[in-house]
This record gives sequence, C-alpha cells and structure tokens, in this order.
Amino acid sequence: MRAAFLSCLPLVLLLMAASLADDWPQWLGTNRDSVWREDGIVERFPDEGLRAAWRTPVGIGYAGPAVQGGRVYLMDYIRQTGEIKNNPSAKDTLTGQERILCLDAGTGAVLWTHKYDRPYHFSFAGGPRCTPTVAGNKVYALGAEGNLWCLDAETGRVVWNADFVKDFGAATPLWGVASHPLVDGDLLLCVVGGKGSVAVAFEKDTGRKVWSALSASEQGYCPPTIIEHGGARQLLIWHGDSLNSLNPRTGALYWSLPVKPRFGMAIAAPRKLGSRLFASAYGEAAMLALGDSSPGANILWRAQPADGLFSANCTPLFEGDTIYGCDVETGALMAVRSSDGKRLWQTLVPTSGGQRRDRYATAFLVKHGNRFVLLSETGDLILANLSPEGYEEISRAHLLDPTNQTFGRPVVWSHPAFASRCVYARNDKELVCVSLEKAR
Repeated sequence: MRAAFLSCLPLVLLLMAASLADDWPQWLGTNRDSVWREDGIVERFPDEGLRAAWRTPVGIGYAGPAVQGGRVYLMDYIRQTGEIKNNPSAKDTLTGQERILCLDAGTGAVLWTHKYDRPYHFSFAGGPRCTPTVAGNKVYALGAEGNLWCLDAETGRVVWNADFVKDFGAATPLWGVASHPLVDGDLLLCVVGGKGSVAVAFEKDTGRKVWSALSASEQGYCPPTIIEHGGARQLLIWHGDSLNSLNPRTGALYWSLPVKPRFGMAIAAPRKLGSRLFASAYGEAAMLALGDSSPGANILWRAQPADGLFSANCTPLFEGDTIYGCDVETGALMAVRSSDGKRLWQTLVPTSGGQRRDRYATAFLVKHGNRFVLLSETGDLILANLSPEGYEEISRAHLLDPTNQTFGRPVVWSHPAFASRCVYARNDKELVCVSLEKAR
C-alpha cells in the first residue's frame, strides 16, 4: 500500500500545484507576458453580474495593483491643492502626498501605508503610473516624479530610496514617470533619464548604482524588458529616439535601431515571438528580425500611417501570425498580420463601446487559456475570443466606474491584476476585488 501511494505521489503533487492560486507580483503578471495561468475560472459571468468581495477607498492614480503572498500593493496620490486639466500638452501643478499601500488580499484591509509629500508638475497629473514590483521580501515602487522606493514588503519599512531628478539630473517626462521597474537577479532595472542614465541598474538590496547607460532627447515611458535571443539575455530600452538592446549585467550596448515614436511616446513594451520583435507606439510601429547567432536586429517592415497597429496604453499580444492591440488614432481593438502589419479587423465594442472613433480608447488584454480577459476603459470586464477572423464576446460585467477624464470622456486607465482566482482593479476612488472562481 505504501509503495503504491509513493508511486502516485508525484502525480498528486502535480495536481495540487496545478490547482494552487497564483500571484501577480508586477506589471503584466509573473513573467510580464500578459498571461494569467490560474485554473478554476468561470466560463462566463453570471447573468446578475459580478459581486465584489470587497471595495477599499483609495486616492487617484493610474498605477495598477500587484498581488503577492496574500497582499495587494498599490500606489496612489492624495491631492491637496491644484486642478487636473483635460489638456495633454499643458502641465498641471498639484500639491499632495504620494502613497504606497499594502492591503490584505482577502479583506481589503490596509495593513500599512508609506506616504510622503510630493508636489506634481506634469500633464494629466492624476497620480502615480507604475505598478509596484514585488520580489522576495521587498516591494519596489516608483512615483510619477521619479521617487524610487525599496520597502520591506511585510512592514513597509524603508530599505533604500533614490530620487531620479536629484540623483541623476533627470527631467520628469511631460506625462510623468511611467516605466515599471524590473527585477533581474540581484539587479533592479529602471528607466531614469538624464545624460548617460536613461537606463540604470541598481543593486536591488542596497540601492547601489551598478551601471548606467544611454542618453536621449526623451527617456520615454516604456518599461525595461528582458528577452533571450542570439545566445544572450538582452535588456530592451526603448526611449524617444531609438530601440536599444543592452547587456543587463553591464549596460554595454548590443544594438540600436531608429524606431522613433512621435512626441517621445514609447510606452508599450516590445513583444517577442520566436526570432521576431514587434514594437508599437504613437506614430511608429515596426517588426524586427533578431540575430540568431549573436545579439543584433534589423527592421523587416514599418507600419504605414493609414494601416498597421499603433498601440500606446495597451501593450499588444503577439500570437502566431497575428498581433492584437488597441490603436491610438482609431481607439479600436484590432488584429494585424504579423508578416506585414496589415489590418485584419477592428472593433470599438471592447474599448470605448461607441460607434465613432475615440482616440486612445483602451482595453487591457490578458490571455487566459485559449481565450482573453479584457478590462475596458468603460470599467467593464470582458471575456472574449480573439482570432485572425474576428472578435467574439463571450461575457461582460461592469466592474467599476470610470472616474478619470481624457479627451472629454470618462475612462479607467489602470491595468488590473489577476491572482487568487480574482481580479483586482482600481479607479480614482476605490480598489475592488472580485472573485472569478468557478463554482465547485
């Protein structure tokens, strides 16, 4: 009997591991690939809609939540004076406090808060932009004016901090600091700014600068991304002038290509599939071929102004011969052919939900199994099938109200987290947790 049990033990452990809840410890999930890997999720939403497990008041912010070890980490801003104007070219001036919150993932109770006075002076100054990054027993949080914090994830105690403006001479970008920090081994990789320091590697446990690299007219908003190809791990830094590949351990440049977005708006992370890399931004989108024998790249094609996918707020998903994302000019979710960037279809149903084009209309895309989960800027959570043939909506439920404003319409522009078979999402008033677990 004992021998029979022991022979079955590996299968039992495998099944137990497959059924365990997962975490979402940083922007776009564990691997930063926009894939939710938990099982036991509903096939469609109940007819009566989704009921929140809890709702907790929060301040303003675009920063999405991170979930790790039964805790939720979120940045927000408590405004004291000043007005946020719906003008993308004008800077707002606010006073208030930037905060890092730690909440119980099961109840929404606030466990600790780290806060500090932080005047704002940039456009659309509606709070922090960056999702916290949780690694080990530390949480890394980056504010909208370049205040970087390493905190003890259990207590909120400050381990170390840096100021991009004071320490590196960086200028806050027009639309605020928005590049989510990335932990790579013993390093914390950040887009900083300043001469010779667009990219900076910090020792993640001490904050000591290990290396800095690159100069640019604008540091942009694109998060650092690690890929593996050409026999090397490569750090991708996309700033206002070019897309660059660096050695993540030393900062040495592997290659650089003039993939230049308009207004320095490199925002969405480049997406790799096989030996190809797709980069998409406002006014620029290109497919690159990566060198196989050593780090290198060349441009296969660039999207044409009236065709192709120019994605900003939504990081595209690259699957097989198709790329899915939300286009800046049309505001439509669309599919484009990866071989040449030609549009296959487009729809406003999951973005603005309207009948007319709404610039920058957004839905955040996450893959779950063979389907997709989308959070629309309308505050709706959507289950859908996406294929080269079209968009098929399975189910939709209203999650939270759009409280932000852009181009005269209310929006939710904060990427959700998926963990513990729940979705965690925020607007400028509350953080909400909703169970998506299939009934047993």
